[in-house]
Amino acid sequence: MILASLTDASLRRRLAEGELVIRAGPFGYRIKSTLPPIVDGLRVLYADYPLDDPASFADFSLVMEPGAGIHRWWHRQVRFSTDGFYPFEPLPQSHAYPQLEWAMNWCVSTRAHQYLMLHAAVVERNGFAAVLAAPPGSGKSTLCAGLVHRGWRLLSDEIALVSLDGAAITPAVRPISLKNKSIEVIGAFVPDAVFSRTTHGTTKGSVTHMKVPVAALDRMGETAVPRWVIFPKYVADAPAELVQRPRGHSVLELGSNSFNYTLLGLTGFEALTAMIGMSDCYQFSYGRLDDAVAVFDRLADAALTQRRDD
Repeated sequence: MILASLTDASLRRRLAEGELVIRAGPFGYRIKSTLPPIVDGLRVLYADYPLDDPASFADFSLVMEPGAGIHRWWHRQVRFSTDGFYPFEPLPQSHAYPQLEWAMNWCVSTRAHQYLMLHAAVVERNGFAAVLAAPPGSGKSTLCAGLVHRGWRLLSDEIALVSLDGAAITPAVRPISLKNKSIEVIGAFVPDAVFSRTTHGTTKGSVTHMKVPVAALDRMGETAVPRWVIFPKYVADAPAELVQRPRGHSVLELGSNSFNYTLLGLTGFEALTAMIGMSDCYQFSYGRLDDAVAVFDRLADAALTQRRDD
C-alpha cells in the first residue's frame, strides 16, 4: 500500500493515532500529528511512498504537536518530540512541515550508526554513485535536484549512508530541500516538478521540498558503488569546471562533515578511506544547470565505458 491509496479521512485518522508508518529506504518513520501543514505536506510529497503495517516496528517515532499552554491558540507553535524527548525549540506552526523534514533528518543522523553518515547528497547513474559534499549555500541541493530530473537516480539529498566497508551507499530517498533562489531555479529547470508549499521566514530563509521521481522510489532497495566524490560550488554565470583534487584532502573534509565519523573511531576512518579509495575526487564549479548535467553525464559515460573495457 502507498500513501496515495489512503482517503483524506484515513490519512488524518492514522496520523492522529500515530498509525502512519512511512517506509523510506531502510527506515520506517512513525508519524503522529493533527496539524494541517503536516497532513498536506505528506499528501503532496509522500503520495508514492510505501506504508508499513501500523502495528509494525518503526525505526523512528515522531510526534508533531501544537505548542504548549497559550501557544496552542496564540502565536501558535509546533513542537517535535521523539520517545518523549524534545530536541528542538518550538517553531511557528506555519513552519511545521519543514520542521518535520528536519526532525526526520535529525533522527537518522543521531541514531543510524550502522552506517558512516556523511552530510552530503548522493545521486547514481549506471550503478555508480556521486557523493556531493558542500556547505550550505554552495548549490548542492540545486545541483542534486537538477540531476535527478535528467536521468540520475536520487539516493539522498542530505545524508549519505555509507556501508562500514566503504563499498556501498544505501538509498535514504526523501524529498529534496530547496531554499531561497534555488526554488525559482529548479522551478524553471523542471517545470513539472511538484513542490510543497513554500515556508517563509525560517532560519534558512524561504524553504520548500521537491517531490522525488517515482523511479527513485521503485529502486530504494538498490545500493550503489561509490565512484566520485564531488565538492560543488555555484558561481553565477561561470562555466562548468571540474578539477581533480587530492584524495587526502577529500578525506579530511568529508570527515569533518560527517555525523558520526568520530563516534565510529577506527571503523569510521576505515570506511571513509575505503570509499575515497574507490572514488575520483573533484572540485566542481558551475553557473548553469544544463552545463553541470552535461559534465556529470560525461563522467557517467566514461565510467560505463571503462567498466565494459575491464
